[in-house]
Amino acid sequence: MGPLQGLRIIEVAGIGPGPFCAMVLADLGADVVRVDRTSAVGEPTGSERYDVLGRGRHSIAVDLKHAAGAEVVLRLVEGADALTEGFRPGVAERLGIGPAACLARNRALVYGRMTGWGQEGPLAGAAGHDLTYSAVAGALAHIGRAGELPSPPLNLVADFGGGGMLLAVGLLAGIHHARRTGTGQVVDAAMVDGAALLMAPFFGASAIGFWSDERGTNLLDSGAPFYDVYRCGDGQEIALGAIEPPFFAALLEVLDLEQGSLPDQMDRAGWPTLRAAIAHALAGRTRDEWLTLAEGRDACLAPVLTMSQARAHPHVAARDTIVEVDGVPQPAPAPRFSETPPALDRPPPSPGEHTDDVLMAAGFERAELDELRHAGVIA
Repeated sequence: MGPLQGLRIIEVAGIGPGPFCAMVLADLGADVVRVDRTSAVGEPTGSERYDVLGRGRHSIAVDLKHAAGAEVVLRLVEGADALTEGFRPGVAERLGIGPAACLARNRALVYGRMTGWGQEGPLAGAAGHDLTYSAVAGALAHIGRAGELPSPPLNLVADFGGGGMLLAVGLLAGIHHARRTGTGQVVDAAMVDGAALLMAPFFGASAIGFWSDERGTNLLDSGAPFYDVYRCGDGQEIALGAIEPPFFAALLEVLDLEQGSLPDQMDRAGWPTLRAAIAHALAGRTRDEWLTLAEGRDACLAPVLTMSQARAHPHVAARDTIVEVDGVPQPAPAPRFSETPPALDRPPPSPGEHTDDVLMAAGFERAELDELRHAGVIA
C-alpha cells in the first residue's frame, strides 16, 4: 500500500528527525529496515506499540562496532534504494558504513545524512538539539511575545520540519535522479539549514521592511490582534486567524464590533486598541458560544485543542486525521493519495524482531546467521 511501494530504505537507528523521516517514508509504502543495536534487544514488553515514530518498519539488530556487522549492512545496501544515518560527521566512516563504502556496493544508492550542523563548518562536530539549531538558524528569535523570551516550539522546527521532513524530500529527489541516471549521491540534511529554509518568507518580508526583528510585533508572531490566541469567558482558549479583510470583517460581525469605531486593521499604532476591544468581546461569552456564533462564517476562529481533545473535533474525526492503532491514538499518514492510499498495517517492531527474516530474504544462509549470532554480531 502507498505510492512508495517497492522502495527499500535502510535506516540506521537514531532519535528524533531520523526516525521521523523513516516513519514518513514507511507510511507512504516504502519498505524500511531499521538497524538497531544488539544491546537494545530484550524480551518484548508490549510497550513497543507506543513508539509511534517507529511504526511501519522491520527491525534487525546488528553490532556495528564489529567488522562483520558493517558487512551485514553493506550486503543489505546492495539491494536498497537509500540508507539513512544520524551519526556525527566521520562516525559512519569509522564504522565502515560511510558513503564511500556503501556506494562502492551500490552505485545508485542515495545516502542520507541527518545531522544538526551538517557535514562541515565550525560546529559540524558539536552537540545540539532542535532549540540550538533553531536559535542559530534565525528562527527561534522570532517565536514568542513582545518583551518575553522566545518560546521553544516543541521540537517541530529543526528536528521534524527542517530535519526529518526535508531529509525525506532529499531522499526521494535523490532516488528520482538515481533512477534516471543510475548514479547515487549523498544527501547532507542539516537541521540548521532546514530551519533557515522554513524561514524563507520571513527573510523576504524582512528585506522589504515588512517584518521587524522585534519579536511579537509582526503579523504572524502575536503582534497582530487578529492573529492571536485569547481566553474566553469560561477560561477556554480560542485562536483567531482573520488576516484578509473579508475574514476580519466577518470576525468583527461575530464579535458584534463596529468596524467604523475601531482603528484600521493594518494600522499598527492602533493594534493595542483593537486588541483590547477583541479581548473584551471574547471575555463576554464561553468558547462554545463563540464557536456556535461563528459557524458558517469565514471568521477564522477555532478552539485551541490538546492532542486528546483534537481527536473528538468533528472535522478531525470526519477525516480520520487521528486514528487508533493497537490502542494508541496517533496521526494518520499524510498527505493522502487517490490511487495509492497508505495503510498503517505494520506496528512498531521490537529491536531485532525481524533479523532472521530480513537477512535470509537478502541472501544470508542459515549457517551464516548462526555464526553471526554466536559471535554477537546480530541478535
